[in-house]
Amino acid sequence: MKKVFVQAIPFDKTFVTLALESGVDAIIVEPADVDKVRALAKAEVRTLDDFAVVSLQSKADEEVAVSQMQAGRQVILKRGWEIIPVENILAQGSGLGVEVATYDEADLAAGILERGVDFVVVTAEGIADLKRIVAQLKLSQGVVGMEKATITAIENAGLGHRVCVDTTSMLKTGQGMLIGNSSAFTFLVHAETESNPYVAARPFRVNAGAVHAYAVMPGDKTTYLEELCAGREVLVVDAQGHTSLAVVGRVKVEVRPMLLFTARTESGREGKVFLQNAETIRLVRVDGSPVSVVTLAEGDEILVRTDEAGRHFGMRISEDIKED
Repeated sequence: MKKVFVQAIPFDKTFVTLALESGVDAIIVEPADVDKVRALAKAEVRTLDDFAVVSLQSKADEEVAVSQMQAGRQVILKRGWEIIPVENILAQGSGLGVEVATYDEADLAAGILERGVDFVVVTAEGIADLKRIVAQLKLSQGVVGMEKATITAIENAGLGHRVCVDTTSMLKTGQGMLIGNSSAFTFLVHAETESNPYVAARPFRVNAGAVHAYAVMPGDKTTYLEELCAGREVLVVDAQGHTSLAVVGRVKVEVRPMLLFTARTESGREGKVFLQNAETIRLVRVDGSPVSVVTLAEGDEILVRTDEAGRHFGMRISEDIKED
């Protein structure tokens, strides 16, 4: 996750307030304005004295930036930077940031040499794109590949402890979490964004499945649903595979009647998931629309994600493993 700083020099209360509300990592101001920011919110406030600021005009400027980074200082490259010099600097150290004033500049900086710069500094000219920059650099985890699978079996599975993941975010139609019996085959379990005549929508919630199930998490990790707790970040995925982060506000574990779903992809890979037997629990059709588990039937097509098997404490490892 990239860090997003805002540079409010000269001080602009409107810009600073927007930055604080957007969730940036720090505000950079003149020393005389530090207390003005701290009066608005508990936030990290920095000054330009905390950084080495370099304007790239020549090869010698690259060398200055590298030497400062290697000396342990964070370096800000002023606007006007170009990709090749930034690549040269990134390849020789860490602690590099660049000034940006548009979403496109921020997105470009985040992808240089695949790893991207360590932070971006949004200048006042970037106020219109600030929220979009924060969403892309701090919330998005990229795009995961989704594929079609066909439901091959639906079985009543008795009672089990199922986990409701109540996030602090309002999720949208098409969004949910990737859940499965195996980390190598997860189903897109839809958030409770849809209402019906009996139950109001609860768009902050993913009724995710049984306690033993894997959930795909940020940072290419997995966890058991039972291990989720308030304050932990979870990965939210939509039908196109776009990802974002949400924070768990509460986890509800209750005994409920369960169904066991089995699905198979066109390549023959098969996976299973236990979900509560209730109308409000939904998977996602290939067209991105949610479909209740009580109306699903064998032969229906849904969205899943397949992956290589092998996890140790949620971290990817290479091993010979079979999970059914």
